[in-house]
Amino acid sequence: MITVTEYEHDIIEEANVFIPVTDGLHLAARIWRPKCSETKPVPAILEYVPYRKRFGTVVRDEITHRFLAGHGYACIRLDVRGSGESEGVLKDEYLQSELDDGVAAIHWIANQPWCDGNIGMMGISWGGFNGLQIAALQPEPLKAIVTVSSTDDRYADDIHHMGGTLLGDNLSWSAVMFSYNTMPPDPALVGDRWRDMWHERLEGSGLWLTKWLNHQRRDEYWRHGSVCEDYDAIRIPVFAVSGWADGYTNSVFRLMENLKGPRKGLVGPWGHTYPHLGQPGPAIDFLGQLLRWWDRWLKEKPNGVESEPQIRAWMQNSAPPNTHYETRDGRWIAEQEWPSSNIDYRTYALDTGRHLTPDADATDIHELKVSSPVNLGLYAGKWCSYATGPDLAGDQRMEDGGSLVFQTDPLDAPLEVLGAPEVELEIASDQPVSMVAVRLSDMRPDHQLTRVTYGLLNLTHRNSARHPEPLEPGRRYRVRVPLNFIAQRFPAGHRLRISISTVYWPLAWPSPESTRLSVWTGLSRLYLPFREARQSDTRLLDLGEPRGAAPPDSTMIKPSRNDWRIGYDLAGGDAQLEVIDDRGTVRLNDIDLTVSASAKELYKVTTGDFSSVRAEAEWERKLSRDDWKISTYTRTRLEADTQKFYVTAELDAFEGETRIACKSWHDVVERDFL
Repeated sequence: MITVTEYEHDIIEEANVFIPVTDGLHLAARIWRPKCSETKPVPAILEYVPYRKRFGTVVRDEITHRFLAGHGYACIRLDVRGSGESEGVLKDEYLQSELDDGVAAIHWIANQPWCDGNIGMMGISWGGFNGLQIAALQPEPLKAIVTVSSTDDRYADDIHHMGGTLLGDNLSWSAVMFSYNTMPPDPALVGDRWRDMWHERLEGSGLWLTKWLNHQRRDEYWRHGSVCEDYDAIRIPVFAVSGWADGYTNSVFRLMENLKGPRKGLVGPWGHTYPHLGQPGPAIDFLGQLLRWWDRWLKEKPNGVESEPQIRAWMQNSAPPNTHYETRDGRWIAEQEWPSSNIDYRTYALDTGRHLTPDADATDIHELKVSSPVNLGLYAGKWCSYATGPDLAGDQRMEDGGSLVFQTDPLDAPLEVLGAPEVELEIASDQPVSMVAVRLSDMRPDHQLTRVTYGLLNLTHRNSARHPEPLEPGRRYRVRVPLNFIAQRFPAGHRLRISISTVYWPLAWPSPESTRLSVWTGLSRLYLPFREARQSDTRLLDLGEPRGAAPPDSTMIKPSRNDWRIGYDLAGGDAQLEVIDDRGTVRLNDIDLTVSASAKELYKVTTGDFSSVRAEAEWERKLSRDDWKISTYTRTRLEADTQKFYVTAELDAFEGETRIACKSWHDVVERDFL
């Protein structure tokens, strides 16, 4: 619960300001700034995303930017070209035109009479991405950034791919943006040209899924915007933030390791959300943390931020395998630098008898085989949890029947892990294209199995993500599968379990055909980053309770609903996961705008048939004010056989009861070692 606090300054708000950028276009911004900035310029903070300042992010914008403005900063919430009231057409993520627009906007802001020329960028997800990317372009007024739930590597660690596999969220995310891109600007802000701007978007933005599928390996398309290609290009202070339930945790640690300038990392228990709105809890006073960060780097106040621990993380206690948590029990820990000299790696052997034993106790070498059913993974949860529904991994016992498992004896003493575990496998495949999924779970005394972390590897990417190579069936390979970073406490009496499967659908798209992997015990290892509990952790400064400005005045007309349902047709052999994401209907009273959005996703497969895998997503969006009524419907479907992917999509847009756009797509893309 956000506590609404007093401000130091009265605020001026401008609901829509057009900022000139590149190509003769103007982007639409909402600006909050202290009234005193008219005579005493202040630093500015820019958030730059395509999610519609008018209605899409209005709640978090009000809570966040009004609060920061009330404490002495000009806050600019800018819509990317082709979104909201911004001119142009949005044709893809993180295009060079988007970055150039951002740089132009920064220079415009720096030259305003209310700005003192010092600018920071902050953002979550898309805004975290382009904050890093624009920092690498080094515009002179940009002095520091805060990047939340973002990545430094668009291929290896984003919503599209993981370990060279194709993520199910790739389809889900393409459907989200397909739907967003159908929405018009608000006539109350752009006047009569709203209809022409809308038609331009409906015609020019379109479906991005096929474009993404045409880049299945780490090529120049994904290297663009991946700041890991040149960390040294970022020369300003960086505050990187994420949560253990989020999909973007690993980049926090890579940024701490590879950046050279002042930097700070924070990882809590949260999903894909700002920490002051964090779920699962505990949420924190993140806006207070931001004020200290901005005061240091935009106002040059010597508050010691740069001397604080480089990494602050939530050490999670053991929990049952729930698909949703209100709060994750645990405690804060800190490391002065990363990588940390306080981390020691313990090595366990994947041993005979399906034991996970200390490396020195490993016994004989044996070949074990695993061939997972095509429906394994229905309890995997979402690659990136939004913590708004049951989207976390469920009890992994439901998955382990089709997996090869190894587990320790009950632990004699608690074990705490901080870092990225890694599994090294001596492995062979009976197919030239194959994947492996590896999960590390906490086995509770009652045998409930909570997934702690996991990793995926397309085995054709074992040597290179840029130049994949087929496997030689039957040949033995030695591969390493990195698991996602985690901070986790395993209590005494619990066991660690490693689970290996050849399928993890729908989190990742399955291989073209059923595969059988051989794994050699005695030669395969788990490397676990062990951290000794330290008394110094108890003396860390309290991060406080969340505070912010009041959200906008609104009326809930229909509540939101988020359901996940798994179903089996025992007669036909079909299995499916159905995801209902109904955002409800809300009236924003201040601007007299009613907004609704709802989605349904289906992930289906027929037992034993790898060519039956299919995924589809439908979105409906509506806007209305008095007699102005807009609705759009999008449908996206992805299927595959052993050689090709098949994309079909439809778009319908209505003004009132009149259909003003009807489009369809039918595309075929060759599978590329996937």
